[in-house]
Amino acid sequence: MNEAETAPDPRSGADGIADHFRGLVAAGMLAAGDRLPSVRQLARDLGVAPGTVAKAFQRLESEGLVTARHGSGTRVAERRGALPPPVLVALRRAVDEADRHGVVGEDLRAALDAMWNATRP
Repeated sequence: MNEAETAPDPRSGADGIADHFRGLVAAGMLAAGDRLPSVRQLARDLGVAPGTVAKAFQRLESEGLVTARHGSGTRVAERRGALPPPVLVALRRAVDEADRHGVVGEDLRAALDAMWNATRP
């Protein structure tokens, strides 16, 4: 992981690790073909068991977000990419505005989830 990316919270387990990488892909911070850290390296960095990271990567692979090949690592799938640019711009504005008003990320995510769910049948 490069320095611009924040690490997932190790307390969130496999679900949190998978969510973290889903977010990086959706935000365009990881592009199709980009390599994810190795299971062992990420487990060491996060202080979790390698099985926890492997479980997260298996979930991402079953969703088609990543592909894994023995010897070449886990990479973002070619067919996956970032959200459309206008959506990313709107999200960036929302994040900046929330930060300006002292809103924490957890509250912003909860509000987005609630808004999203309220508009779905």
